[in-house]
Amino acid sequence: MLVIGAAGLDAVGRVRGDLKSGTSNPARIRLSFGGAARNVAENLARLGQPVSLISAVGYDEVGDQILAAARQAGVDVSGVVRAKEQPTGSYLAVLDAQGRLKFGLDDMRAMSVITPDVLKARAEMFYDASLVFVDTNLPRDTLRTAVSLARKAQIPVCADATSLSLAGRLKPHLPRLHLITPNTAEAGVLCGRTIGEDDRDDALDAAKCLVSAGVKIVIITMGELGLVYATSETSGQIPAIRTEVLDPTGVGDALTATVIFALLNDIPLDDAVRLGVAAASLTLRHLGSVVQDLSLQKLYDGLVI
Repeated sequence: MLVIGAAGLDAVGRVRGDLKSGTSNPARIRLSFGGAARNVAENLARLGQPVSLISAVGYDEVGDQILAAARQAGVDVSGVVRAKEQPTGSYLAVLDAQGRLKFGLDDMRAMSVITPDVLKARAEMFYDASLVFVDTNLPRDTLRTAVSLARKAQIPVCADATSLSLAGRLKPHLPRLHLITPNTAEAGVLCGRTIGEDDRDDALDAAKCLVSAGVKIVIITMGELGLVYATSETSGQIPAIRTEVLDPTGVGDALTATVIFALLNDIPLDDAVRLGVAAASLTLRHLGSVVQDLSLQKLYDGLVI
């Protein structure tokens, strides 16, 4: 399994009361390693899936720590580039007292060093993989090269829309994507229309729209309402597991990684999606982007029937 995209440091603050602008807010703040691709890679490794990461970190202490932690988790980081003139990426999130994201800021300048030539120099990694995952922090030309190299290696491409501002980078590649896991806002960008945040039928129509555009499997996450999914042969809805929300950071990455793991291990799609919801629930209750003791047994213990 080959994972390509962002790695960085997450700083997440959850306010204790009402969020007030223009002043300091009492909060609990935590740091952890993040980045969509790095999170997916670590989740996969903790589930026992062999995984290699292509990303970029700076020549700084945080970059050293990210690489060391990924190696310890079982991720092959031989494909990671050290950016000479950019710092390791970072993400700053402000959560309200209920754990909902109010503001998110990211600095992923280091990703600019992941050029098409960097991927071409690592083309052998595509031929060694059974599937490739990309996030949209990649520059547009690099994303195009990743999809092209995967096609030449005859392996499926799974993609994360990552954010509302970056989701549009996937539009030219929809016919070549095996799996995407956007939220409703990101799916709206890809479909070219607004999707009701609380309307499961509307979200399911959007999933079918993306399938008609060529995507093999579409999963649209809907927060507290769970998710909807569709392929050319089936579709469905899975409710969220009612749980305490400590931190939503990395929840979508856990779901995506778990679904990919399940599909790589020939678990049927309906069960794969349910395992993904279980992973999301575990991550919501964890103060960090990845559950450190994640396992398939732990996922089955929390499975939605």
